[in-house]
Amino acid sequence: MLFNSIEFAIFLPIVFLLYWFVFNKKVKTQNLFILAVSYLFYGWWDWRFLLLIAFTSFCSWGSGMLIYQSNNPKRKKLINAANIIINLLILGLFKYYDFFAQTFADLFLNGKSDGILLNLILPVGISFYTFQALSYSIDIYRNKIQPTRDIVQFFAFVSFFPQLVAGPIERASNLLPQFERPRTFNYRDAAEGMRLILWGLFKKIVIADNCAEYVNAVFAAPDAHKGSTLILAAIFFSFQIYGDFSGYSDIAIGTAKLFGIRLMKNFNVPYFSRDIAEFWRRWHISLTTWFRDYLYIPLGGSHCSKAKVVRNTFVIFLVSGLWHGANWTFVVWGAFHAFLFLPLILLGRNRNHRDTVAANRVLPSLKECGQMLLTFTLATIGWVIFRAESITAAWDYLASIPQDRLLSFPWLPSKTHYLVLVMCIVFMLAEEWNHRLQGTPLQLARIKSRVVRFTIYLILLALIALLNSGSGNQFIYFQF
Repeated sequence: MLFNSIEFAIFLPIVFLLYWFVFNKKVKTQNLFILAVSYLFYGWWDWRFLLLIAFTSFCSWGSGMLIYQSNNPKRKKLINAANIIINLLILGLFKYYDFFAQTFADLFLNGKSDGILLNLILPVGISFYTFQALSYSIDIYRNKIQPTRDIVQFFAFVSFFPQLVAGPIERASNLLPQFERPRTFNYRDAAEGMRLILWGLFKKIVIADNCAEYVNAVFAAPDAHKGSTLILAAIFFSFQIYGDFSGYSDIAIGTAKLFGIRLMKNFNVPYFSRDIAEFWRRWHISLTTWFRDYLYIPLGGSHCSKAKVVRNTFVIFLVSGLWHGANWTFVVWGAFHAFLFLPLILLGRNRNHRDTVAANRVLPSLKECGQMLLTFTLATIGWVIFRAESITAAWDYLASIPQDRLLSFPWLPSKTHYLVLVMCIVFMLAEEWNHRLQGTPLQLARIKSRVVRFTIYLILLALIALLNSGSGNQFIYFQF
């Protein structure tokens, strides 16, 4: 079920009303209802994979209990390792088996893959809920949290429908306790949740989906377009993937607030970053911190020699790239960002920008503008690799940019339509810049007039309705 679908527009208010007016007496009843509607939400796509998420949940819940009850360190380690291996094998089978089998066939069988491919359907969100479940048992093994004996509570934690299929990837230390205590309706949280949902739909439907139409046309035949068009398509894809993924996160966080649940922030104005290290502290925060805590730090983190820090950095970026999809383009994309990190690590500048840009000023300095522009350009080059069908296609796309009419006016199928789109992108950036410190856009409390506030909301709704492509585009990160 997509957030930008008619089904969800019907599903959400019904679930909201039942949750607060029928199933609001006890926390166990609330959790059982959340579990039921979350499985309905996920099963709407393909009910068969409900068994898979249930099995993943049971393995992590059961292993967490066994780890906690055992006094034998070796047994604890064995149980934790077994759960990790089982879950990663499931993830690998569905997501990576055909990829590596085809690679093997290309290298040793002249590309003949008949009989060795499984052609399995990739379950939506499997990478997200697998990592969320794994972090629970790992944290119990590390003595950071205690397990829950309530299996319904844990299953609801893993399958909570707002963030089930594309994150944020929550930690049990943050989300699970919220399922342990009673939840009461809070009007302020609900109102903020509705604003976040509106903002997320604006970013998805108005920004991302309209950018996607242009991007798809250009990336389908890059040879037919001049350099300026290729640049514009690359820039549009940068805003497409940001509007798409951060829009999903906004809707997820906003929807959770309607049910008295607080999810972690997953994006924090990443395109205002002054270097690539700051970009990754602000982009897909839940995944970045997951790899930091469960891979980078166990490898030694930054508390080791420079050579090992470089090694650790490359490991997490290559694994992160592979996490995004079964294609060598994602691995190269990860390696590209690892190389961008190298100068910062070697010069000890990877922690330079831990504050917010222009924190005490209305506008950034010229130096900060240059830093943000350079970071955005490097990220956009990376997004071309990410978007391309193959490494060769990515190279051809980038190599074609400076060769043909770079300074000419880019191709636009409709100047008026794309002028409106650019204005919407500028509005999005201005709104997020204005609220970069608070971290939540569309905060209109300073506007005393209720008429003005609701007029702004209505304008956004009108843009969503008028610029809706009608294609019901799936969120990009559903495939991961």
